[in-house]
Amino acid sequence: MLACLLLSVEGIGQVYTDKVVGKKNEEVRDSLKASEYPYTLPIWGKKVTKLGYDLPYSAGINLNYFWQESELILNNLNVGFNNGPMYNVDEIIRFNKSTAAANAINIRPDIWLFPFLNVYAILGKAKTSTEINAGVWVPGADNSWSEVTSFSTKANFDATMFGIGMTPTFGVGGGFIAIDMNMAWTDVSALDKPVFTTVIGPRLGKSFKFKKPERNIAVWVGGFRVSFSSDTKGSINLSEVVPIDGLQAKVDAGIDKVENKQIEVDNWWGSLSSAEQKNPVNIAKYNTANRALGAAGNFFKSMDAALNDGNEATVQYSLEKNLKQKWNFIVGSQFQLNKHFMLRMEYGFLGARTQFLTGIQYRFGL
Repeated sequence: MLACLLLSVEGIGQVYTDKVVGKKNEEVRDSLKASEYPYTLPIWGKKVTKLGYDLPYSAGINLNYFWQESELILNNLNVGFNNGPMYNVDEIIRFNKSTAAANAINIRPDIWLFPFLNVYAILGKAKTSTEINAGVWVPGADNSWSEVTSFSTKANFDATMFGIGMTPTFGVGGGFIAIDMNMAWTDVSALDKPVFTTVIGPRLGKSFKFKKPERNIAVWVGGFRVSFSSDTKGSINLSEVVPIDGLQAKVDAGIDKVENKQIEVDNWWGSLSSAEQKNPVNIAKYNTANRALGAAGNFFKSMDAALNDGNEATVQYSLEKNLKQKWNFIVGSQFQLNKHFMLRMEYGFLGARTQFLTGIQYRFGL
């Protein structure tokens, strides 16, 4: 019944400007100082080469596969059917678990603008899904709440994304510190506007050289923080998120249960004395029950009307969504075949998000 998307992207490529140090690397350092840097980028590239820094090729292109699954918290939910009135059902719908998942392929072109700053763009296509398990709850005469029906939904969508980012980084003696920062817009057909996402990913790592020149392997640990626009609005066919078979029976049963609860609440209120009806506690209980039962009645009746008006039922919604946890932990590694080709893998875990990335990178001079 709901379409939410969380697709965070990451752009960092583990190459960096490295200060060549140590007696065993004197020959390499002297060779760098004596050489003439042949490329325009990065800015100050010629100067830092003369100081003994080993620069990566100034431009590159990455092809990445990215998978992610995150738990969401949903609030302020408003629902309508067949473009009818929208009803706030935040009080009566309780979410057990809401999960957003994505499989994405993205291309990331980048350049080293300065020896310490990489800038890039991200273009990608994704398959996304949102799975929600929830129930409709209403109060009775004793002010205890009970579930009148439950539902599970899973919606699948195609999405396109565009992002820009930068990575300040510095390396010395085979170690490096990098902070990846990017922002991206993901466009999903079921949503009224793209989802805006920001990512910060600090990393600390070290590379280990092989005997063959230019070949090394890097390993790192770090964090991954995601935040995104919380307001979501959209419209989708009801059949795309819930099974239509058996739905009418659930709706009919829900209407009957709400009506019975309303009779129960009205009988309880009518049984109270005049003094008891003036008691603020009883007034609060009665008003809460009427408000919740009214919302549940509107929800079920509007869905019933949508299912029976002769057209395919649609659901319109708006809500606020947030991540259950913004941070998780990551570990990664990159194998550099030479200064042109690199292979990379990264895994994120802990918190309420799991993610995996793998990709290949090709670099060249500009």
